[in-house]
Amino acid sequence: MYTVSLSIFCASLILLLQCGLLSHALLDPNDFLALQSIRKSLNDLPGSNYFVSWDFTADPCTFSGVFCDADRVIALNLGDPRAGSPGLTGRIDPAIGKLSALAELTIVPGRVVGSLPRTLSQLKSLKFLAVSRNFISGDIPAGLGQLRRLQTLDLSFNQLTGAIPRPVGALPALANVVLGNNHLSGPIPPFVSHELARLDLKHNNLSGSLQQLGFPPSLHYISLSSNRLSGSLDRVFSNLNQLNYLDLSSNLFTGSIPVELFSFPISNLQLQRNQLFGPVEPADQVTIATVDLSFNRLSGQISPLFSTVENLYMNNNRFTGRVPSSIVDRLLAASIQILYLQHNYLSGIEINPTVEIPLSSSLCLQYNCMVLPVDTPCPLKAGPDKSRPTSQCIEWKG
Repeated sequence: MYTVSLSIFCASLILLLQCGLLSHALLDPNDFLALQSIRKSLNDLPGSNYFVSWDFTADPCTFSGVFCDADRVIALNLGDPRAGSPGLTGRIDPAIGKLSALAELTIVPGRVVGSLPRTLSQLKSLKFLAVSRNFISGDIPAGLGQLRRLQTLDLSFNQLTGAIPRPVGALPALANVVLGNNHLSGPIPPFVSHELARLDLKHNNLSGSLQQLGFPPSLHYISLSSNRLSGSLDRVFSNLNQLNYLDLSSNLFTGSIPVELFSFPISNLQLQRNQLFGPVEPADQVTIATVDLSFNRLSGQISPLFSTVENLYMNNNRFTGRVPSSIVDRLLAASIQILYLQHNYLSGIEINPTVEIPLSSSLCLQYNCMVLPVDTPCPLKAGPDKSRPTSQCIEWKG
């Protein structure tokens, strides 16, 4: 009897192993149950086959997007990352907080809705969190400020609202913060990480001044465009000697442009569509590839130190005087690709009417206080008028 029972048990065990029904026992039970809950709350959009491999009679560590170390899930990349994949739909299940060894969590672009689970704060090993280009709503959980190892936070292109929690700004290991294209509001919190290289908060409803933030000197990239930020830029960026990209466009900044901005090793300086005023006087030759100062209230003469800029936008301001000959020479040598000076009060430019502007260069001078010496195509938004009314020019000079 005992021999028969043992034989039956062994046969059953072999059958279970052959069917793979015990293979998931290799994975931590909490992780196994968490993956089951996550699977139930998410689905493939039509045309996506990401979850085909998620057969729980097999080893979950072989599932698409699941990466394990021993018996724990350490990385979870939900959805097919290949270009053109329609992504996933559904919600992020709170059970994700049970994956306590998780170091990386990504969800590819799709139609995932709902809020970010508060249980994310339980993932103390998390270093990389990227849930972008979905339809995540609600606020950013303040509990994310408990993730002391977090290095990358990318929640861009969602529908998040509310303020950026101050505990998130206090995370010590942050290197990349990408929260652009949401509906976030309130002031920008201080970011204290000395590892922070990228800060991208563009296209939100953020407000307030930058004066008291004290950006860490490690920053290479800052994009704060299309918000409602205001106040002066004086001394805000003075310690950022590693900065190579700065976009503050489409805000409400006032005051003059700090001279030091033109001496930073940046490739792109975007200050357009603010309320900046006063003269623009760089201390030395400007070596920035693209400088956009358009649609402000800047005045005075255009400095010849801008002649080394490849793409220069100074249109829709209050600049006066003549265009420096050094800038004209660089334009004719095809060293300047874009020179937009329309909608100012400029009185002249030294250029031969018979000269041919290089095909690789664009020049727009219309609606200034001069008779145009050359007829060059301008952007449609520049309007049809070639010159500013004489009465405006006399009033501005007076």
